[in-house]
Order: sequence, then structure tokens, then C-alpha cells
Amino acid sequence: MSEEMAGTDVPDEFIYGNGINAVDSSYLLEPQTPDHLMDRVRGREPGAHTDDLKARTSIQDYRPIAGVDPNNLLQAGWGIIFARKDQPHTEAIRQALSPLLALRRKQAGPRYREFLGRDGYIEGESKVAFLQRFGVGSGAVDPNKGVPYYLLLVGHPEAIPYEVQYQLDVQFAVGRIHFEDNAGKPDLEAYARYAQSVVAAETGLVALPRKMAFFGVRNPDDPATTLSADAMIAPLADLARKDYPDWGIEVVQDTTNTAVATKEALGHLLGGDRTPAFLFTASHGMGFPNGHASQHCHQGALLCRDWPGPRAWRGKPVPPEHYFAGEDIRPDARLLGTIAFFFACYGAGTPQWDEFYRQDGAGSRTVIAPRSFLSRLPLAMLSHPHGGALAVVGHIDRAWGHSFLLETRDPTRRTQLQAFQSTFEELIKFGSRIGWAFEYLNQRYAEVSSDLTASLAVFEQDETYLSDAEKRSAKLSLAQQWTASNDARGYVLLGDPAVRLPIASDAPSGPRPTLADIAGRLPTGGAPSVDTRKMIDAARNELVAARAKVEALEGDLKQSRARVEALEREIVMLGGTLE
Repeated sequence: MSEEMAGTDVPDEFIYGNGINAVDSSYLLEPQTPDHLMDRVRGREPGAHTDDLKARTSIQDYRPIAGVDPNNLLQAGWGIIFARKDQPHTEAIRQALSPLLALRRKQAGPRYREFLGRDGYIEGESKVAFLQRFGVGSGAVDPNKGVPYYLLLVGHPEAIPYEVQYQLDVQFAVGRIHFEDNAGKPDLEAYARYAQSVVAAETGLVALPRKMAFFGVRNPDDPATTLSADAMIAPLADLARKDYPDWGIEVVQDTTNTAVATKEALGHLLGGDRTPAFLFTASHGMGFPNGHASQHCHQGALLCRDWPGPRAWRGKPVPPEHYFAGEDIRPDARLLGTIAFFFACYGAGTPQWDEFYRQDGAGSRTVIAPRSFLSRLPLAMLSHPHGGALAVVGHIDRAWGHSFLLETRDPTRRTQLQAFQSTFEELIKFGSRIGWAFEYLNQRYAEVSSDLTASLAVFEQDETYLSDAEKRSAKLSLAQQWTASNDARGYVLLGDPAVRLPIASDAPSGPRPTLADIAGRLPTGGAPSVDTRKMIDAARNELVAARAKVEALEGDLKQSRARVEALEREIVMLGGTLE
């Protein structure tokens, strides 16, 4: 235990979740003992995709079928999913995204698909039900069956729920975008800017130098950020220096005696003069009470070293000067081509319901927001007027620092950083698409969740026979497994899952270009046309078939009723004979 951790009032064995309440500087979730956490874990209902997770651990991973190169869209395919609920706005959004759709159609060829209209996502539909409509089940993805490997969801999480994104992402490479104005209407200009940014990166109009940065906040008297700084940022930075000697690697990390990971410093890395191609941050994310005036715009903002910590600032509201929010992205920021990874509570979005199941004995859950929503910071990055970031990976709900302390099957390694290291390697060394690189995090989720289920079953079977010391050790191990599973489940990708880092060895070292600088060189071409008449005819044919099926069922029902009536008469007659 570090000196800073020893200075707190909380024992070693407590489990910490990241996240600070903006109203009073308390933890969003107070440190949990293993006993308390296990009470919640044991009452937790299994997720709808548990079977998929178990199946995934029985094979190497859920990659596309043999012979399909996941980095070749002509083989892996690319699709975009709209919600039927958003149908009045779908065509306008398609037109705003037209440069991206035209490019992906050219790249994916026959394995390009748009799910809209009657093929769009239906409100309340599960992942299984959605795929069944297209004749697809669980298992390795076969793009020839009609659902491509890369899937971009377009819509608010109320229209296409986070749960569906989680479920699809176990099997496919999934990302999401949704841009709206202050009135809640689609922000078509934001959609257009994001599409242009991706096309610019995919067609070689953006070339970034080999630079990556790590930003690690360590607030005073705060075991949560001490843990993420020491057990995550420091070792990941060390691995990066070793693995990528030809990259410029900047590490902005607080120590016990230094305070460098400030809001000002983060501004230099998020659109400022030191913006890298790849950015990884670890910090608290801001949380606000349900319905708070600042919740929608500041939830998930990154709390920086400017905050004096939970002891010195106890009971005080956290001012915006202590955290970095979407509005802090400067109008002249240069983000075009960047990919970022935020380890912070609500860094990507917030669900309506608390995902920390079983808040009381009745199994109810707390409402934490009037509705689910995406965080403003990544959205501001993706849609910046000068050109947006290509993708942002972040958490939905809480981030758990203790997830790094899970014991692995290799007893010589105690931290769970292999998934991050492998993700970096795919992105940086092999130039893979982000959705494919993200598979290492999905695989970690599948493995840890499956192990947790098995370990919990063994514990419940043997609990009666264990000594108090053995129970304590088992509960601590199970609690760490649960935090690792919960943490891994919460990652989502915002942006097109098929993007990749636009790195070039001869990239200019000066300021990166803006969309205005390259406007004349961007490919032109509208969105692939939608044959409305064909869609109407298909819907009518389906309606005719459904009516015929109903008429046939009604005929069968009529015959069945007649038979029942005949049997009733026969029973009456036979009864009279007996009398």
C-alpha cells in the first residue's frame, strides 16, 4: 500500500469505484467491503447475453469465420443500423452521412448493408430478436449471411438501448454515433462533419505523426486515482515505451510529490498543441444527481488534479474549473484523426438505471438520470467544426480501479493490462480497425464474466465448509472478479468501428489540417440511394403473406371450435345413455 493510500481512513480491503459526486465531492459509490459487495453480486440477475459470453470462452474469440480478414471491409462487411423510432429523421441523417456511406459502400461492396425502415431496430427488441429477423444466430460472424461484422448504430440510447449495444458487441464490432442540438433534434451538421472527418482519414488526406500520450490523475487522499495512476497509467506507459521505440510517448502523470495532470495540461492533449494520434486517460468521471441542471452537459467530464481530493474538499461542490467537459474543447482545437480512450465513470454515457444491481433486498434499482444519454465530451470531440476525432472508447456507468488487480491464470502477473496492451498493438503496430482491436476488451469481458459465474457457483456450494479466513479470502477474490467483469462490460465505442489511426512515418510535424483546409480534396458523392418503391412493395408483400397466415389460422380455429362443439354434443348423448 502506498503512503498516500495509508493516509486515508479506509482499510486496504475496501473496493473502490471511480466517480465523484459534483454536488458534495463524495464518492458516487462509497468504498465497499467484500462482504457488502458480495451481497449485491449474489443477488444480481444474469444479463441477457450470458449464454453468448459462455460460448465465447469456449473458442479463441468471436472473430469472423475462417478466411475473412477483419481489416478488409470487402470480406468483413460494414453496416449501419437506424431505429424505426427515428424514421422521420432517417433520410436527413443519411444525407448528412452521405460521404461516409458512399465510401463504405465502395469498400464493402456486396457486404454493405443499411438497416432502416422495416429493417431498422424495433423499440424493445433484443439482440437475438433483431438478428433472427435476418436469419442470423450466435457464433462466429459470417458476413455472407446478411449482417456485416462492422456495425454502426445511429441513434440515441433511448432509441437503441445500451443493452443492445453490449449484446451485439459480444459478437460483432459495434460503434455508435448520435448528435443532437439543444432542442433535441438531429444535428445534421455534426453528422456531416463526423462523416467528412472519417472519409478524410480513410482516404489519406490526414497523416498524423507517431505520437501517443498517457494522462493519469492522482488526487490527494484518494485511493481510487492512486490505484489507476500506479496500477494502470504507469505500467501501460512503460510497456508502450518498450513496445513502440519509434513513437513519441508523452506521460502526464501525477505522483505523490507532483501535480501535473491538470485541466490546463489536458487541454494541450485534447485539441491543443500536443494532441497525439492516440490518447489514454485515467481519472474520476463527474457524476450529478438525477435531473441536476448540469447532469446532461457535464456528466462524465474528466476530473483533473485541480481538485484537492475527497478530504480537503469534503462537502463542497466541485466547480467546472476542476474538470474537463465538452465545452472546454476550444473552437480552434485540432482533433482530426485522433482516437481516445477514457477510463472514467460515465466517460462515454449514462444509463437511466443504475447498473449496480440489487440496491435493496427487493432487488430494485436506482434511477440515476431522467433518460439514458451520451456524454458531451466525446460527442464534442467527434463532431468538432475543424474536424473530429475518429473514435472515443469510454465507460457507460462506473469504472472500477480494482479491475486491474484481478489475479490472472498466470500467477507471475497480477494486473489485467494484457487486454489494453493487445488493443494498443492492434491499433498501433498492425494498423487495425478500432472495432477489431476492441475485441481484446470483449474477450476479457467474456473470460472474466464466465470465470465469475463458475467461481460464484463453487463458493456457494462450499461456503458451509469454509473457515472464516477462507470465506474472507474467497469473498475478496470474488469481489475483485466482479469489479473486473463490471468494468469490462461498461466499455463502449463511440464512432465508426471501422476507423483506424491515420499514421504515417513521414507525417508533417506542424499543426494537423482542418476540414476547411482539405475541403476541395474530399471525395464527393451522395448517400447510396434507397429504393423506396422496392421497400413499399416488400412491405406490402409481407402484409399479404401475414393476412393469408391469419386467415389460415382463423380457418383452423373455426374447424377446432366446430370439433369441440361436436364432442360436447356427443358427451351429452353418451351421458344420457348411461342414465
